[in-house]
Amino acid sequence: MATDDDRSALDLLDAHLERLWYAAQARARGQEEPLPTVPESLAGSAADGGSELLRWGLAGLARLRREPADGFVRGAGDLVMEFRRRRSPWNAAALRLFEDPHVFVATGPRRHEDWGRDVFALMHRQVPDPRGWLRIDADPGDHGAGLVRPAHPFAPPPAAEVVHRVHRLEPDAAVAALTVMAEEWMTEPRPVRDRPDLDALTADARTLLARYGPEARFWTNAVAAASDPAPDFLATGLGGHAAHPFLSVEYFKGLDLFDELGVIAVGADEVGVFWSIGAF
Repeated sequence: MATDDDRSALDLLDAHLERLWYAAQARARGQEEPLPTVPESLAGSAADGGSELLRWGLAGLARLRREPADGFVRGAGDLVMEFRRRRSPWNAAALRLFEDPHVFVATGPRRHEDWGRDVFALMHRQVPDPRGWLRIDADPGDHGAGLVRPAHPFAPPPAAEVVHRVHRLEPDAAVAALTVMAEEWMTEPRPVRDRPDLDALTADARTLLARYGPEARFWTNAVAAASDPAPDFLATGLGGHAAHPFLSVEYFKGLDLFDELGVIAVGADEVGVFWSIGAF
């Protein structure tokens, strides 16, 4: 089992690799972006033994070429994604399902009986993943309490109203909803139900939801679940259901947001938010 020191070092390396990737992208666009330096504590952790994954990540970082610019972007992106895959099976499943579609995936602590408050905190990026696992953010820009739109792309209702915008889902229906989130809005050439890897995608969705425990309960903003807790998401595909809105209607950062499908997982200790977002 990983120690607290191991986890802190892995969290620090993950954050550094992400900053490096963003800096590489900025440089490829012609911007004068300084490259972040490797925190000294990471080298110290590796010298003291550290975890095998930490040593692997630092070795990959040392081999990463900064030129040409487009190769730097690809190399930094490949390194951070492979690091995250290796960190946990949960991360790997999330990336297989959601690496390409426009989604927001985040888990936070369950701190309130009224779990709408925990969902509200996640949509405002106020809490980290309790296990240090992956967050996939549809809007990865800097966020904070001082910003005008810390919740973008969401414009969530007040915390007390969250539970009134969602409906209960049976566990298998929650799995199906996550599975269809592997599709793309509007441009999907092949729905999930027709893909040869459907069983593998479904297995990944089950892996993601299993972390919330056998007694977890699931909710969705899909209107169809108001009358049926097991709507057939696979048959209708990603765009087959109307949904109660959680997204912003503002044109911001060059994107119009036009549709959504969300699933909320509520466990005894953790709350997860999975949201597929139609954007152009």
